[in-house]
Amino acid sequence: MHQFFFILMLLSLLAVVAVLVTGIIGMARGGEFNKKYGNKLMRARVMLQGLTLLFFALTYLSR
Repeated sequence: MHQFFFILMLLSLLAVVAVLVTGIIGMARGGEFNKKYGNKLMRARVMLQGLTLLFFALTYLSR
């Protein structure tokens, strides 16, 4: 079970990085994309970070 939560933690961490990079690039370019998706990307990043912390805790507790 430990490895399962560890893999989920890594996948969610990669998702956080992908959303973060997308948001930074969108913010740097500005324009319509940033206006439309900037806030949604920030919310998604925060939710994914929470999910990553949950998987981290489950990984720790399953050891």
